[in-house]
Amino acid sequence: MAAARRPGAYECGIDAAMAVIGGKWKVLILWALDERACRFGELRRLLPGVTEKVLASHLRELEVDGIVHREVYDEVPPRVEYSLTPLGVSLNRALAPLGAWGREHILGDVRAEDVHHVPR
Repeated sequence: MAAARRPGAYECGIDAAMAVIGGKWKVLILWALDERACRFGELRRLLPGVTEKVLASHLRELEVDGIVHREVYDEVPPRVEYSLTPLGVSLNRALAPLGAWGREHILGDVRAEDVHHVPR
């Protein structure tokens, strides 16, 4: 479950962070929103394989945790965009070294500038 719903229930900081980003899709949602705000359909296209149900559920959890902001525009038809909050941006920055580690040790031969990329 998400961190905002279980305060004080963690053994350490890693445990708390994993509660926020746990699951296959949450980190990929953060990655997709790193560049710009996206509508739900855009996120579905950026994350092939995710179901609508799982994406909607993860977006709700990330919103409750203060990681993702959901903006509803009063238009016809209604438009909803998702973006990272400042907390979400800081989480992406914290995840950047983990991504670099994965590129270096799992993906193999990569350029040094790719390994040291830090999201905005």
